[in-house]
Amino acid sequence: MARRASLDTELFERLAWLIRLRWWAVAGSAGLLALGWFVYGDQLAVGRLAVVILVIALYNVQFVLYGRTLTAEAVLADGGRDRGARTVRAERFACAQIGLDLVALAALIHFSGGAENPMSFFFVFHVIIASILLPRRISFLMATLAALLFGALVAAEYGGLLVHYHLPVLGDVELVNQGDYLLLLAGVVTLTLWLAAYMTSSISIALRARDRELLARHQAIQDKSRELEMVNLRLRRIDAERTRFLTLVTHELRAPINTIHTCVELALSDYASPEKQREILQRVQSRTAELSELIGDLLRLARTREEAGRDEGISLVAAAEVLQGVVPLMRAEAEKKDLFLSVDVDPGLAPVRAHPDRLKLIWTNLLSNAIKYTEPGGIVAVALKQTPDHLVCTVRDTGIGIPPEDRDRVFEEFYRAENARALSPVGTGVGLAIVRRLVENWEGEIAVESELGLGTKFTITLPRADV
Repeated sequence: MARRASLDTELFERLAWLIRLRWWAVAGSAGLLALGWFVYGDQLAVGRLAVVILVIALYNVQFVLYGRTLTAEAVLADGGRDRGARTVRAERFACAQIGLDLVALAALIHFSGGAENPMSFFFVFHVIIASILLPRRISFLMATLAALLFGALVAAEYGGLLVHYHLPVLGDVELVNQGDYLLLLAGVVTLTLWLAAYMTSSISIALRARDRELLARHQAIQDKSRELEMVNLRLRRIDAERTRFLTLVTHELRAPINTIHTCVELALSDYASPEKQREILQRVQSRTAELSELIGDLLRLARTREEAGRDEGISLVAAAEVLQGVVPLMRAEAEKKDLFLSVDVDPGLAPVRAHPDRLKLIWTNLLSNAIKYTEPGGIVAVALKQTPDHLVCTVRDTGIGIPPEDRDRVFEEFYRAENARALSPVGTGVGLAIVRRLVENWEGEIAVESELGLGTKFTITLPRADV
């Protein structure tokens, strides 16, 4: 896209250059006409030549206005839309300019000597311009048009269909009456025009190919540079995440280790009674269990990071079967807290692409959290439904809820809301982070809805494998 834009810009610039060049041609022709009138007076068709020059100036004004319109369209265009149409219009615009210039040049030559005027070879100049601006086939068409115009002019003057305006500098010699000379001149001009079109277009084609190659390399370098920038950005994010992870892990590990260390020192001292030592050992056991749970969560979190973007272990899984395998254990925990666990699973659910053990971990984390943060007598409900494109799982409870300021952070690693810490001091705050990573690894989504004191609802959406 960028390569095409650059080539379009180059074409517009050349069209503007051609328009500016025409102003120089008008000024030069007017100057030569003034000099000829001063030298030869009424022997030149000054009036007719002046009219032709004026016509050239007038249509060049129209070219200026239309050229500005084309340039404005190119600048305001968004993306690649209509770029092909603009290019076609620009090429037609170039054809119109060169075609009118050829007709005007034929008129100038006619009113200033016809075949006697050496300006006939100025046709070559326009053919060269056509070969630079336009495709080869069009440059040959322009060369042919120039040859036909010149041939028709010479033939019409020779046959008396057009009035011949003699060039005063030749004296009494009138070449318009020498048929063999005129035929030879027309042949030489035609051959020169075609050779000019062939040679110039060949060079232009090679230069355009080289331009396209350079632009392609430039675009490839830009793409690679953007790719490297993205890689560098990802590396920075990974490094920042790693630093944050190590900081959080260090903080979470320090508290239980310090507690264990202090308890061991007290147990080894001579000041602790046997009853006190037993109490200390129970604290050590509790903190060791917390530490073991934290390490397990850290290992699971690290594993989910490693599995991101990989298909290892992923297969077609019946989510309902995995859920039914988790429910008995969760129901036992719910009954211990006097909670009612409701399970609603639609029949004939489509499979999903997931890792069976990781999917089991998701159900376990969500249900254990719901049970942990719901007061006795409450309800925990899990439902598994499907839509035309997705499998939808909801875990809802009537627990303590999540404060509004904490809802956007519950999926962060090691984060726990204050009311959750108050109700259950034991916990790592890693479970929901693991759930989110796993769901996103499988191209799914997880959302949370909650009202403080009324309960929480987690919704997981996974793509169906049969769609």
